[in-house]
Amino acid sequence: MDSEEAVGTTPSTAEGPAEPVRPAIPAQPGSFTDMQTSAEFGELRRAHRSFAFPLTLAFVSWYLLYVLLSNYAGGFMDTIVVGNINIALVFGLAQFLTTFLIAWWYAKHAEARIDPKAEALKARMEAGE
Repeated sequence: MDSEEAVGTTPSTAEGPAEPVRPAIPAQPGSFTDMQTSAEFGELRRAHRSFAFPLTLAFVSWYLLYVLLSNYAGGFMDTIVVGNINIALVFGLAQFLTTFLIAWWYAKHAEARIDPKAEALKARMEAGE
């Protein structure tokens, strides 16, 4: 480490300037247990679960429907929609579309409902409350 580098920073890399090192939070098992049982943490878990579980169930069901139709309803999946495009291709591409839409929707949900609660809990833990 060069003597000119500031104490409390990581060394510079080719990617950019040095970043400050965050102070370590001392181990406080009681604080973590108290936080886990707090109402605020319960709200954070509910905000995540109320979005993630139903959407996961819906997407897995949608995917399994696609797989089952592909295996057992070949005639239906072979139905031509336009030109050489059949229902199987449309459903397959719709899988990609729904994946990206769910990811985008979750990012918006997390930004609005999860991140602020998580940041508040993090700040409280770092302050030692």
